[in-house]
Amino acid sequence: MFGGLAFLVNGHMAVAAGSQGGLLVRVDPAQSERLVARSKAEPMEMRGRVMAGWLRVPPDGVAAKRQLEKWVTIGIE
Repeated sequence: MFGGLAFLVNGHMAVAAGSQGGLLVRVDPAQSERLVARSKAEPMEMRGRVMAGWLRVPPDGVAAKRQLEKWVTIGIE
C-alpha cells in the first residue's frame, strides 16, 4: 500500500520503511504540527489529501541511529 516494509505493533502500523528511503510514521495528530516544525518531517499526502496522524520523514531525517530511534519510538507510542 505504501511501497515499503511496514512494522506493526499490536496490529497497528507504527512505522513503514519506504522503498525510496525514509520513513512513514504514525503520530498523535495533535503533535503533528510541532513535529513538522522541529524536524525534516512533512505531513503525509496520498492522492492530494493530507493524512492526519501520519508523517513522512526523508532519508536524511533518519540517517543517524538516534534519529531513527526517535521516530520509531514516536510511531510506537
